[in-house]
Amino acid sequence: MLEVEIKKALGKDDVMSRLIDKYEVKPLPITSDIYIDMLENIVSQQLSGRVAKVIYERFLDVFPDRYPSPDLLVGKDEKVLREVGLSNSKVRYVKSMAQFALVNDLSTDRIKKMTDVEVINLLTQVKGVGVWTAQMLLIFSLGREDVFPVDDLAIKKGMVELYDLQSKGKMLTNELHEIASAWKPYRTWGTRLIWAYMNDKKKNATRL
Repeated sequence: MLEVEIKKALGKDDVMSRLIDKYEVKPLPITSDIYIDMLENIVSQQLSGRVAKVIYERFLDVFPDRYPSPDLLVGKDEKVLREVGLSNSKVRYVKSMAQFALVNDLSTDRIKKMTDVEVINLLTQVKGVGVWTAQMLLIFSLGREDVFPVDDLAIKKGMVELYDLQSKGKMLTNELHEIASAWKPYRTWGTRLIWAYMNDKKKNATRL
């Protein structure tokens, strides 16, 4: 359940106020393994949640103790990785993440001390890791409260519908940022409420 302070801040926005009354959004735990979370984020890129989960579980299964340690992943046969469902590009990306982890300190203690911008700048050095992927880590692994992934497709679709937006392209992006600025310093919570709305909409559509 949202804390009173967060409800008060988001509740100034009429759309957020309605979503707060309808959906329960709980705090997320802080990760103990930045590296493994980033691998899951990379595997999940541009896939539905169900498909991503299946491929990620198969990916883990090809490693001892289901843990793709950096040294093992770097040397893993690419054919084996493709056979679990990874595209050629994602094979390169997970290997790039492993190589990065071999030469960089990705300990949770270190990453937790970094600002959002510093985390994004660090992780986007990895081939295949863009701002969106780094933002997913900030939200779901580090529990950062003021992240707004404007390029997330579900966020765009949800906000266009909920706020009855008509603009396109860069104008739409600017409008989304302007709306979300009213959620500061709790844009993550606003984002998660939009996701809750979109997930609920998808479930209802499936029942029809």
